[in-house]
Amino acid sequence: MPVPKADYLSSVWRDGIFENKVVFCTGGAGTICSAQVRALVHLGANACIIGRNVNKTESMARDIATARPGAKVVGIGGADVRSIDSLNKCVEKCVQELGAIDYVIAGAAGNFISPIQNLSANAFKTVIDIDLLGAFNTLKATLPHLIASAEKNPNKADNACTGGRIVFVSASFHYTGMALQSHAAAAKAGIDALSATAAIEFGPRGVTSNIITPGPIAGTEGMERLGSRDAEASGLAQKKVPLGRYGSVKEIADATVYLFSDSGNYVNGAVLVVDGGDYIPNASFRKAKL
Repeated sequence: MPVPKADYLSSVWRDGIFENKVVFCTGGAGTICSAQVRALVHLGANACIIGRNVNKTESMARDIATARPGAKVVGIGGADVRSIDSLNKCVEKCVQELGAIDYVIAGAAGNFISPIQNLSANAFKTVIDIDLLGAFNTLKATLPHLIASAEKNPNKADNACTGGRIVFVSASFHYTGMALQSHAAAAKAGIDALSATAAIEFGPRGVTSNIITPGPIAGTEGMERLGSRDAEASGLAQKKVPLGRYGSVKEIADATVYLFSDSGNYVNGAVLVVDGGDYIPNASFRKAKL
C-alpha cells in the first residue's frame, strides 16, 4: 500500500517537476534517503537506489515505485560504496535501465557510539571509508553523467528544467564536537569539504553540489543509535531543540526537492541545516532562559 504523500512531501510542490529525470541514491533503503527518493519519484523522477542488503534494497525500490503510477525504480543490492569498481557498475546499470543520471544523493553512512579511548584505528577507518570515501566514490562515479545532465539542462535563472545536481547527506557533529562521535564527525567534516570543493570545480560546468544536514529526525536509524529512549519518552530530548520537537523525514525530503528544483538554481556549495536550530551552541540553554 502506498505511503501517504503527507508523510514524505509537502503540498507546495507541483506534480511533474522532475518528469523524465533520473535520481541515483546511495543508502537509498534507509529511512531518510528513501523519503528523499520517494518525494522525487512522486514528482516525476525515476530512480536507482543502491545498498548493501539485497532484499532490503530491492524491497524498498518496489515500495518507492508505488509513489507514482508508471514510476521506474531500480534497486541494486550487494553494492559497496567503499569500492569505486562497485559504484561504477551500479552507475552503469542505472544508466542502462533508466537512460541517464540527473540527480545524485550521496547518503550511505555507517555509525556507532564509542569514546576515542575505546575506538580502534580499524573502527575509525571503517566509518571514514563508508561515509567519506563512499561519498567521494559516489561523486567520482556519477560525475560524467552529472556534467552531461547539466549541459543538457543549462543552469539559468529562468530555466525550470534542471539537472546536474548532487546532494551529500551530512551531520552537524563536527560543528562543535560531540562525545562518542569522533569517527562520524571527522567523516562528515570531510564530506562538507568535498562538497564545497566540487561546487567550485564543477560549478563552471553547471553542476551544483550542496549539503543537507539533518538534525534529530524522528523514527530514523540515527536516532535509534544515538537517542536516549528515556529522554525521548519524557519529552526532554525534544525540548532541547529550540523548536521543541524532532524533525520528520518529510522535512529532509522537502529540502532535497528545493535544491534539485529550479528554486535551487543559484544554490551551490551551501550547507542546508534542517534541524530546528539544534546545532546552535547552547541552543537549549538560551531557550530555557527566555
